[in-house]
Amino acid sequence: MLTQKLAEFVIDTKALDVPQEALDDARDALIDTIGCGLAGTLDDVCRILVHFLRAQGGNAQATVWGVGFATTASDAAFANGVLSHVLDYDDTHSHLRGHPSAALIPAILAVGEFVQSSGIDALAAHVIGMEVAGKLGRALGDGHYLRGWHATATVGVFAAAAAAARLLGLSVDQMRHALGIAASESSGLLRNFGTMTKPFNAGHAAKSGVIATMLAKRGFTADTCIFDGKDGFLSAYGGADGQPLGELLDRLAQPWEVIKPGLFFKRWPCCYCNHRSIGGLLQMIPEHGLKPDEIEAVEIGFPPGSDAALISKDPRTGLQGKFSIEYVAAATLLDGKVTLESFTDEMVNRPEVRRLMQKVRRYPIDDSRTFAGTVGYNDLTVKTARGEFKLHVDKTPGSPVWPVSAAERDEKFLDCAGRVLSGEEARRLLEMLLNCQSLTDVGVLARATAPPQANP
Repeated sequence: MLTQKLAEFVIDTKALDVPQEALDDARDALIDTIGCGLAGTLDDVCRILVHFLRAQGGNAQATVWGVGFATTASDAAFANGVLSHVLDYDDTHSHLRGHPSAALIPAILAVGEFVQSSGIDALAAHVIGMEVAGKLGRALGDGHYLRGWHATATVGVFAAAAAAARLLGLSVDQMRHALGIAASESSGLLRNFGTMTKPFNAGHAAKSGVIATMLAKRGFTADTCIFDGKDGFLSAYGGADGQPLGELLDRLAQPWEVIKPGLFFKRWPCCYCNHRSIGGLLQMIPEHGLKPDEIEAVEIGFPPGSDAALISKDPRTGLQGKFSIEYVAAATLLDGKVTLESFTDEMVNRPEVRRLMQKVRRYPIDDSRTFAGTVGYNDLTVKTARGEFKLHVDKTPGSPVWPVSAAERDEKFLDCAGRVLSGEEARRLLEMLLNCQSLTDVGVLARATAPPQANP
């Protein structure tokens, strides 16, 4: 049975069986996700979350990053999942077609802090969770996403449940129940992109994965064959192009999903569907001496599926701007860079950027294949009185073929964390994260995210 085989892999794989390369990738995901989560505390969503959670009460089991208080493990996973994803700066994975670590890391650190897990066990839990996310993502196919499901949430809940189950010490039978519970918690719609509910989806997946495992450990039951047969999860949620899960499970860890295709780490805090165009335009600006006031038109070609998440053609808020190639291209050409500060309401509504947005046009490229933000290509054309300048961009910034260096990884973390912590505190936390594998209790990482004066 497929569910049995997946549950056995999740529970029976030993941390020592996970190769060092995979653990290193998990460490990088941990660094990236906590950095994004800390910067996310400066968003309005954090104030709402903190007020909500404090009003609910709850035992102090795990830390909410960057704000200096603890709550239940499930609620901490929820809050940290939202904060990790609110800036749309967190990592992605092409087989999942979503953001795995925004659901995984918050669940892992919340449970890990609660039960005092070791660093190597936490990293191995991420690698195992990634394996679940990647294989289920491929089994669901592109059709799942293109029908409007947000895979970060719908698949992320199973990854979070798998990771939490390892740290909580579930049996294989309990894992099967946890997967069944998680299936009834699987939800999240693309329609909510550009609102606070997009990052809510990641937090919901993290929290739901923790709840599913905690309930299963206490004897709560569910269908134990949720990925098998008629009316199972795959038949209800899957697309017509999904690969047979049985074949995918025969290739578990061959190779590990976290190694190949690997994680994609964002250079810019917006939807990944924008990133090839940003990278291309940043190459074209110095190469051709492009000036904003000389640009007559910008044309950006997308093959099928590669702009599915770019739902806002006329954004009015910073959140909407993250899902608009019209805004992102205009801002890139106008400012020569894309930063966290690019996505405020004020920046999106600048008269000069709105004038340039009117000159940006996206168009479909005829191709028989289906692509995504992480996989595909874009054709860029910038028209000026001096002539037309073209570029075909077939690599994705932040991907294994256009990677973020260790120095860039650290720089991004320190920029994000340094908005909440002092420079010394941010560097100290980074050092702890770099040496996570040797920690005896990962709770020290979560607790180190809170500045001493934190009192939201």
